[in-house]
Amino acid sequence: MPPPPTPPVAVSVLVPVLDEAATIEATVAAMLAQELDGRLELIFADGASTDGTRSRLEALARTDDRIRVFGNPDRGTASGLNVCLREARGEYVARMDAHTYFGSDYLARGIERLQRGDTTWVAGPQRPRGRGRVSRSAVAALESPLGRGASRKWASDGDDSPEFDLDTGVFCGVWRRDDVLRHGGWDEGWPRNQDSELAARFLRNGERIVCVPAMAADYLPRDAFGGLFRQYRQYGQYRARTALRHPDSLRRSALLPPVLVLTAAAAVVAPRPLRTLARIGAGVYAAALGASAAQTAVRGRPLEAALLPAVLPTMHLAHGLGFFEGARRWGFPARAVLRAIGIRRPEDEAPYTGPVHAPNLHGGEPR
Repeated sequence: MPPPPTPPVAVSVLVPVLDEAATIEATVAAMLAQELDGRLELIFADGASTDGTRSRLEALARTDDRIRVFGNPDRGTASGLNVCLREARGEYVARMDAHTYFGSDYLARGIERLQRGDTTWVAGPQRPRGRGRVSRSAVAALESPLGRGASRKWASDGDDSPEFDLDTGVFCGVWRRDDVLRHGGWDEGWPRNQDSELAARFLRNGERIVCVPAMAADYLPRDAFGGLFRQYRQYGQYRARTALRHPDSLRRSALLPPVLVLTAAAAVVAPRPLRTLARIGAGVYAAALGASAAQTAVRGRPLEAALLPAVLPTMHLAHGLGFFEGARRWGFPARAVLRAIGIRRPEDEAPYTGPVHAPNLHGGEPR
């Protein structure tokens, strides 16, 4: 007698991985624990790991046919997402990261919200969790207005607010597969900030991105100053590139890091009148750092407060430096900067219709 047919897949979870052997079994177990009406599949794209991640995943796949493993020799997050998207069999797809912890109803809530209509992208907020002194101080930074800016993607404990719309500040998400394919998938020229670039294409097409607070997922910030600096430097580089392609994607608060870099430089090398103004500006920034640290201390977190005046400048200066590096590499996003300060031009409202670099979305499995 032939085996019974495999039920159709309801949702495919897309997971790029690279050197995750230490935690991959726990990651898979947590993802399989999603409570869902319908069949789930986990699709992993391994970026040529050297620590045995792929062999561990393939061993898990031999015992559970909901797990599928493919190669991602380009190693990038965007290319891995496109490999997974190409192989997905579900009507719905969701992005999940290996170092993020999602609630057991994350997928069910996302699908239910999509089925209600009026949106094509549903996401939960990003809830930072600390594990060491630097990481916990980064959490405190991201809980402050100086750290999160105008971004609405960050969540705090006890957030029971109703859903709200997001701009390009997004974190993972749930979609209908056809909607992501219609937009061309993730652009593989964006090793960082690829979700924001994709979100800009959705938004410029007149589509909504809805954030459901109950879908909050726990995110672990870097626990070393060097790692934090490199992360935010790359964010800045690709924030500039995203702003160049999508001028409406740059919010005003994102100008603080590059302005801070200019202020720091002017405070040292500018002619006297400008140098004096720059030093006044640096003093205002230092006062804001002190106020943020004081608020953290008042909330009963003195150790995090002590490091906050070092963590916030690390994040801001790295992001600002990266922004100028990105502008030097791809061009200065002048239209985005003008738009962010309130100068808008009609041509900046047109949807992006240029090419999307997504070769791994169309071929067979890359080897």
